[in-house]
Amino acid sequence: MMYAGLTALVTGADLLLKQRVEAQKEGDFPRPLAGTKDRIWVYRNHNAGFPFGFMEENEELVKTMPLVLTSVLAGELLAMRNEKGKKIRKLAMAMMIGGSLSNLYDRYIRGYVVDYFSLRFGPLKEVVFNLGDIFILLGAVLQSVCVMTEGIKKEIKEKEEKCVQRKVAIDKFEEIL
Repeated sequence: MMYAGLTALVTGADLLLKQRVEAQKEGDFPRPLAGTKDRIWVYRNHNAGFPFGFMEENEELVKTMPLVLTSVLAGELLAMRNEKGKKIRKLAMAMMIGGSLSNLYDRYIRGYVVDYFSLRFGPLKEVVFNLGDIFILLGAVLQSVCVMTEGIKKEIKEKEEKCVQRKVAIDKFEEIL
């Protein structure tokens, strides 16, 4: 239930921010966000494609692919609901689903995703994104770390088992001698 709540919170917060941006006059953009010393700028960009407008001419694919991927994530999270542990993986999936649902709402209702802020340093100056995008990215990073960690733990366990097997073999050999 906690993960469903997080998903709803991420989706709702992003949709609220998008609504506030959309309600303002177009001439008010772009502008620095107050209190950020010009490090964060507010925009009102409409993106009908994938990131950076990629494939915006293929509307059905741009709508369908994220819907399928979000559905797979939701199914996986639902399947994991009774598994002990894996809290970080569940958290990561809830974050990705929440961000994705907000962008899916935009794609299906508005016909485009509203992107509304940019970090004004380094290569990020050219990128305008939304809160949902951030949660998708953070969730994907967490998920990747979990997968790598699980792989490392599995390797360690396998090596420990081999060591135990070798120890047993050595002990048996010593008994024979």
